Order: sequence, then C-alpha cells, then structure tokens
Amino acid sequence: MKIHRLVPFFPLLLVAANWADFLPQTRLAPIEADLPLTWSPEENQLWQAEILGDGQSSPVVWDDHVVVTSVDGDMKDQNIVTCYAVSSGAKQWQRESATSLKVKSSLYVSRAAPTPVADSAGLVAFFESGDLIALDWDGNPRWQKSLISENGPIEAEFGLAASLAQDSDFVFVLVESDGPSYLAAIAKADGSTRWKVDRDSVISWSSPALMTLAGRPQIVVSSVGSVTAYEAATGNRLWTVDGLGGNTVATPSQVDSTRLIIGAAPGRDGKDTDSAAKSNLLIEVSGGDTAAMTAKVIWRADKAMASFSTPLAHDGLGYWVNRAGVVFCVDLETGEQLFAERLDQAPWATAIASADRIYFFGKDGITTVIATGREFRKLASNVLWDPETVVDRSAEASAREETAERRAGAAMFAGPIQYGVAVAGDRLLIRTGNRLVAIAGE
Repeated sequence: MKIHRLVPFFPLLLVAANWADFLPQTRLAPIEADLPLTWSPEENQLWQAEILGDGQSSPVVWDDHVVVTSVDGDMKDQNIVTCYAVSSGAKQWQRESATSLKVKSSLYVSRAAPTPVADSAGLVAFFESGDLIALDWDGNPRWQKSLISENGPIEAEFGLAASLAQDSDFVFVLVESDGPSYLAAIAKADGSTRWKVDRDSVISWSSPALMTLAGRPQIVVSSVGSVTAYEAATGNRLWTVDGLGGNTVATPSQVDSTRLIIGAAPGRDGKDTDSAAKSNLLIEVSGGDTAAMTAKVIWRADKAMASFSTPLAHDGLGYWVNRAGVVFCVDLETGEQLFAERLDQAPWATAIASADRIYFFGKDGITTVIATGREFRKLASNVLWDPETVVDRSAEASAREETAERRAGAAMFAGPIQYGVAVAGDRLLIRTGNRLVAIAGE
C-alpha cells in the first residue's frame, strides 16, 4: 500500500462523524462539516491508499475506520474487506474469503458493487456472489452466510449492485435477478433471517432505502416499473406506485417526513424512453400506525432524467443528472424546472450536498461543485488525478471480453473511475476501483 502526499500543515485529528451506509444524505442526514471546495493532484490530498483487487462500492466510515470492499482474481475468486485509518490512510486490517459464485471478472459485470453497512459493533458486507460477511472492528469474523445456499442461484448477466440498508438491529438486502428475487431482513447479531418477501424476477441495480414516512419505518424499493414500500419490522407491503419505467438504477431519495423523489432513465438501447420521461417524480405518503398507508404522485418532472447518480433533495430543490452529464434543478414544491446545465463530466457516483454547495463526482475524475439555488452557478472544477500519469490498461481490459462490442466498450472504461464517496468529518473520501483518496476539509 502506498500512502503519499501527506500535507503537514493539515491536522490529522478527525472531526467526529460517521457515514455508516449507502447515501445517508438521501434519508434526511444533513452534512454539517465544511467540506473542501477545491483540490487537485497537488493540492488538498491528505493521503492515498491502494486497494487490493477492484471494487465499485462506496466507502463507509465509523469513528477512525473507513472500510471498502473489493474482489480479486480472474473469476472474482476472493471477496475482500479492507479497513483503513481515516486520520492517516494506514491499513488497519484486511480480510479475504472465497467467493460462493465464480464469475469471470469483467468491466461488464459488477465487481464488489454493493456498499456495506457499519455500526458500533462492526460491519456487514454484501457481495454479488450472495455472500454476507459480518466483522468486528478488529476484522474478526462474527458470522458469514451464503444467500445462494439458502435461497437459490443468482442469475444476473451483469451482476448485482444493490447496497445494504440498515436499522439498529437488521440489514436489509435486495436480490433481483432472473433467478429467485427477494427483499430480506437479516439480524446483525447472528445472521438469522427475520423475514423475506419474494419479488418478481427482474434485472435491477437500485438499492433499498430505509425511510420513516408518515411516522412509519419502511423499506422503499424503486425497481422496474414500480415503487413499493415494506414495513421494516415485518416485511408487510405498505404501498405501491405503478406505471413507471426506467427506474432500475437510482435509489429513492427522501425529501421530508412524507415525501420522496424517484429517478429514472432510458436504457442504452432506448428502451423505456417514453415511460422514463414520466418517472422522475415526487411521491407523497399518508397514513400511519393505525391507518392503511397510501401513496400518490404529486408531480412529474417531464424534462429531468437521472442515470447512475441518485437524485438529491436539498433546501427545497431537487437535482437530477442524466447520462450526458446535464443537471436538472427542480422546485420540489411545484415540480417546475429551474435550469438544465451541463457539468464537466457525467457522474457515476451520487452527488452530495453540503450547506450551500452540491458536489457532482464525474466518472473520469473531475468533480464539479455548484452553488445551491435556483440559478446555475459553478464554484469549482476539481481534478482527482493527472490523466498523463494514468497507465493505459485498455488492451488488458479488452482481452477479458468475448465479443467485439464488449472489447470496444471495455477499452473506454479501463481507466480509473470515481465510483463512490463518503464524508468523514470535514473530509471527502473518494473511491476508485483500486484506490482510496482523502481530501482535506476547510
């Protein structure tokens, strides 16, 4: 592991904060710290750490621990969990285990895409092989289980990407594939299954989200034509909104105690174009503990589109980003589009908001920072790595693929990609496939 570019005049004491799972800000968890506005390969990078293998999950943070997952081997033979110190980047421990499902490693198949969850007892990691692994903060195993052994094969051409959701006692795992598909609640203490709800066999990469809406904790799943909520304690279905399209990637994002927004986009082949155009919308939920819950669409943002980045609600405004890197800002009360402007790069990681700024993490290393508000105003354009220093691995990536179309595509995606982001106090932690970078706060 390399650690370099330590900046001596920045303090290494951490502002206490945890980023315990995937996209906590989309569930009314505001970022309080002063995050960095500018950085470059020469400026504000506190440390870099190498990650064994490859991975696409976001980092999670608990106290001075930052954890990432990855896979290694030609057949994704090893599932890997690695823990670093937020303060220094030093590797604290690394745990490897054999996968339960060997699949050829490829840029077209997810590689450690699901983000783990963390709490005071440790963490739970989920891999697209169906393996769930629980570790304590010393890296010692607590329990491990194979969802394939319990529930049947995972049959997904491009793998799984749904991250874990959690409450104080359970993790919630969504498996959607051409094989058995389901949402399940797994006890953090021992790995036992509290409940499991069967779902239609579909292909989707969106993640479940735990939200408290109309006073009731529920797991919200946006996937392949519908948005459905399940009671967190029992798995009972609470409400469904049907008639959508293209909602297979973006995770639902909470606006307030009763409302949430949904993102959708056409597929690469143009499939679902018409229905996706009507599926970027705001839903309001009503009912409660003693009444049946209902949900209705309040408005549809007909021009806005999402893609890999989940839509973000912040200070009364919603931000959607499409595949071309155009950000759409929408008034969350009325659904009125306020602007549509192109960013420096289209993001694959989800945007985050901090005070009066929105950060969009471009796929190829450029992060655009804009001011919040009803007019587009760019504040900074930040480069994570110097393109001149990137080793060309396009030939190696292409050689893994079996068709001419995939070989051509692999060549375009062989370089480093900004896959996921976490906040640790006043620092940003940015993860590429095989590297973790800490950016100094202000």
